[in-house]
Amino acid sequence: MNESMIGAPIEDLDTPALLLDGAAADRNIEKMAEFFRGSTCQLRPHFKNHKCTNLAKRQLAAGSAVGMTCAKLGEAEILADHGFDDVLIANQIVGTRKIERLVKVAGKTRLGVAIDHLEPAKAISRAAVDAGVTVRFLIEVDVGMKRCGVADGQPTLELARQVVDLPGTDLVGLQAFEGHLVYVEDSDQRHERTHEALQLATDSRKLLEENGIPISTISGGSSSTYRTAGQLAGFTEVQAGTYVTMDASYRGLTGDFEIALSVLSSVISCPRENDVVLDVGIKGLGSEFGPPIVKDDPEMKILFFGSEEHVCFRGPSRRRVADKAQLIPSHACTTCNLYREIYVHEEGRVVDCWPIEAAGMMT
Repeated sequence: MNESMIGAPIEDLDTPALLLDGAAADRNIEKMAEFFRGSTCQLRPHFKNHKCTNLAKRQLAAGSAVGMTCAKLGEAEILADHGFDDVLIANQIVGTRKIERLVKVAGKTRLGVAIDHLEPAKAISRAAVDAGVTVRFLIEVDVGMKRCGVADGQPTLELARQVVDLPGTDLVGLQAFEGHLVYVEDSDQRHERTHEALQLATDSRKLLEENGIPISTISGGSSSTYRTAGQLAGFTEVQAGTYVTMDASYRGLTGDFEIALSVLSSVISCPRENDVVLDVGIKGLGSEFGPPIVKDDPEMKILFFGSEEHVCFRGPSRRRVADKAQLIPSHACTTCNLYREIYVHEEGRVVDCWPIEAAGMMT
């Protein structure tokens, strides 16, 4: 972690460098926390957005949050080792070695995990009993994404009946992620379709409870659907993540939060009139949702994005060789995963440098 740059202008940083506007991030955190204050639904921020424990601690300190969500077992290990006391892995964990790791984490924190099949659930049960711990289960209900999860209704009930009495485990809830609707551009359509999808989970909860299986939790949602999920009767947790940093894709879907994340880059070439080449490419910018945009220079248009270490823009541009530019990535989560530290800045100067402890955590 390069603390020697604290106090320096951000333009003095070696590039590419990952930047966080600290004041904007704090405002985003407070705005989301305020939405959930006094609500029966609470926030469970998703660690996969930034993978930085300093940011996660700020999210929990703002209130309205019950714990953290993560996508990988390795992320859960990082959170547990840093003192987070309530962690949900919103993913399936299978295989002997991973389950051994899972129960070790359960010995350090209140741990939940998504399940959608009996055999891994039984394996987790055996390992939990041997380790003397309890692992909470959330049955993942497929609400239309066609990824993981069991079908709503009767199939959810059948799996619940199979796992509810497994020793070393506690069936506490359902997970429902409407990822196929997160990027629906029309906000009214997104709200309506999200409501219909998540209703499948709340109806499944009702079915389980009618059959004597109490369910305390339904967890899911996102930064573009948090209002719909957060106001749906029976929904208890929203796993929003990107709201803290925001990115170009999400910013086009919701105007509720500010762009706090950027990648500082340098102009390394001006090979033709009005063309600039920057020193970062797909190895430094999440690219699956499209190219980045240049902050504070909307006339700059993408000319080429696909190289490992370069991105080319066409002006007119006031920038020359060795000038700096901040790029707003299309996807914050995969961008943060590419860096090992993030420089927090205010009023153009570096005020802190935070490690991204779970960067590159794939297992």
